[in-house]
Amino acid sequence: MTTTTLAVLVPLLPFLGSVAGLLIGRTAPGFVRPLAVLPVLASAVLAVTVAVRQGGEAPVNAATRLTPTGSVPIDLALHIDGFAALVSVLVVIVASCVQIYSTAYLRDDPRYPSYAALVSLFTAAMLLVVYSGDLMVLLVGWEIMGICSYFLVGHYWETPEARAASLKAFLVTKLGDVPFLIGLFALATDAGTFRITGILDAVADGGIDHPTVIALLLIAGVAGKSAQFPLHTWLPDAMAGPTPVSALIHAATMVAAGIYFVARLLPVFAASAAALTVLAVMAAITMIGSGLAALAQDDIKRVLAYSTIGQLGYMAGALAVADRGAAVFHLLSHGAFKALLFLAAGVVIHAAGTNSLAAMSRMNGLSKRIPDAYWTMTVALLALAAIPPFAGFFSKEAVLVAAEHTALGDSDTAPGAAGWTVLIAGLLTALLTAAYAARLWLLAFRGSGAEAPDHGREPRAMTLPLWLLAVPSLGFGLTYGYLKDWFDGHSLAATLTTAVLGTGLSLIGGLLTYGAWRSLRTRREGARALTPPDPAAEHPEAAPSLIEAETVASHTAFYGSITTAPDPADPGRKLLGPLHSHAASGFHLDAVYHVLFVRPVQAAAELVRFLDREVVDTYVRGAGTGSNWLGILVRRAQTGNVQTYLSALLAGSIVLAIAAVVLSNANAGS
Repeated sequence: MTTTTLAVLVPLLPFLGSVAGLLIGRTAPGFVRPLAVLPVLASAVLAVTVAVRQGGEAPVNAATRLTPTGSVPIDLALHIDGFAALVSVLVVIVASCVQIYSTAYLRDDPRYPSYAALVSLFTAAMLLVVYSGDLMVLLVGWEIMGICSYFLVGHYWETPEARAASLKAFLVTKLGDVPFLIGLFALATDAGTFRITGILDAVADGGIDHPTVIALLLIAGVAGKSAQFPLHTWLPDAMAGPTPVSALIHAATMVAAGIYFVARLLPVFAASAAALTVLAVMAAITMIGSGLAALAQDDIKRVLAYSTIGQLGYMAGALAVADRGAAVFHLLSHGAFKALLFLAAGVVIHAAGTNSLAAMSRMNGLSKRIPDAYWTMTVALLALAAIPPFAGFFSKEAVLVAAEHTALGDSDTAPGAAGWTVLIAGLLTALLTAAYAARLWLLAFRGSGAEAPDHGREPRAMTLPLWLLAVPSLGFGLTYGYLKDWFDGHSLAATLTTAVLGTGLSLIGGLLTYGAWRSLRTRREGARALTPPDPAAEHPEAAPSLIEAETVASHTAFYGSITTAPDPADPGRKLLGPLHSHAASGFHLDAVYHVLFVRPVQAAAELVRFLDREVVDTYVRGAGTGSNWLGILVRRAQTGNVQTYLSALLAGSIVLAIAAVVLSNANAGS
């Protein structure tokens, strides 16, 4: 087969698997798991084959005209360069691991057939975004992902948290999609085509008349999809969905789409220094804010959610300094270790019976109960903290090096201010990332108290994907030299300055967290030795309802329903101090948005309701009442008495005669 044919099959196979799963999922449940796993595995093999054939050489292009539009044509087009080839491999590998993992994680879920079909459709939509060579076709995959995320985040629709999270994710991303769509139309109008190759040629020839406006409109859509400030608030709440869905969304689909879109059309954004500066500031706020918020979260999945937001900020920062190679390199590296983190977190949650790190810190021996998750999650957290030689070190250093070059004036594309903004924020975020990664590991695996519950070994379908993803989390960074051709041919190697600064700050963050944890734990153990044991603290799973009432976290039984009081040995509280409560609530952005947007919309809706009920309905009721009264009058006039009719006729004739005389005299006088 030709490379083009294979590329067409890559998104087509998961799509067909999704359709087949929806059609026969209920009538033939035995075929659901094969239809969920096999098409994605086959797509993975084909994606790797396409990447090998493409080899980082000239892009593979193919197109056919869909239908005449009368203006800017729309083509069903493929455009596969080195970035697209590598990102597609990431998507199908993570999707394959998620589908295999889900066969065990959701084996007793009656809605598994629809879940598996939606995951396959989600995968196909992301692959369509990756391979598409036409912006309108890319938009189709972009919007399908939004719809799939709505259903998957709301999979546990029985709980109000899941329903609210799915609706919030849909509305916030759609809020960004409106200017994004306007930006696409404006871009196509200036370039005269929706084809990506045509747009890039137009940019090179100076054919884009409004680059700043277009770039800012597109950035709004990217901020919504890739959870960048200020449209990031939907992502932590999306943790109400199943853990495998979180792994898929955070590692390879949805949030990766926005970063990939900017990378593919980077010359459009690079044509405007103002747009790159805005992107750099947005990335810096996202990185630092999410790092502080992650350090204050008690829910293990929310820690990872804010971590994803921060790592996406790194990628956006690389794009802000016009280095798409560093951005995509970190996208690939992050996809591997973040998928591993979420899938391992699912095993931890299943074993502990709770999402709460405070509860896990009161359990002894949890790491021994789940050795596979313990070791693989340790690898992933080291990669997240950018400790050499793990994958995150190399990809994060690539971002810092790109920012350093721009800050020192070595870039002719991005402004120096953007470089300094990204560099300073990136170094500070490296410290915060190591701090919350160390905190998560210490609270989850170094707890003290009652023995952790023993549920036996996890199914092989849940542990095998962990070890598969641990390989790239450990070694992918070492391959950057061999993948040079896929990254525009320029080196992604770290420099001594950024390596020392980045790694040093990461080590400082980890050591500060460990020191705070040790001192607080020693103090807690000393206090425990002087006071009688508290059953609620020693056995959080049996804690009374009072403790549960004092917490705001509540989760479905599918991934833990135990809530606990805060852990006094939580190092995040000591490190953040008075900032902790604000960081735990995401710096109250949801409350601000509620005041600025939700309340005015609700007030407007109440006004419309009042006008509809009291004004419009009054006219409707008045029209009906008037007709009723007129009917009553007419009915009473029909007496059946001939004399009454003649009298009325005579009276009317007299009135008409008098009126005629009066009017004629008035006309004669005038």
